[in-house]
Amino acid sequence: MAQRAAAAGKVDQVAYARAMRPIDLVHLAKQCLGDENLEYEILRLFDTTVKTYLGRLQLAASYDDLALNLHSIKGAASGVGAWTIADLAKGCEAEMQAGRPLTTERLADLGMAIEEVRSFITRLLSNEPA
Repeated sequence: MAQRAAAAGKVDQVAYARAMRPIDLVHLAKQCLGDENLEYEILRLFDTTVKTYLGRLQLAASYDDLALNLHSIKGAASGVGAWTIADLAKGCEAEMQAGRPLTTERLADLGMAIEEVRSFITRLLSNEPA
């Protein structure tokens, strides 16, 4: 009985660790139909894309520029399963649509989430099979 409890504890820890990943790898695998090489390529593209759009977002001077870059980040993040980024971008969009200005704190939160995902991608890609 103690072994079952220990095994259940390990399963809970693994499930928690998976839930805490910045990218939903199950979602990504489904999107790529289980093609691991495609998953790695998508992650490389996402890394470049999100870095580019974050830079553009930080330099945006108009409502339209802010909205376009936020929407692009949200869409790209949703595609790969980077739910935290998608949710933050969606929240920023909602605030802007409600007429509230986009605060530097909200942009910083989004930037930190993006950096966390980019770091995760770097670690994943360093273990990419040859």
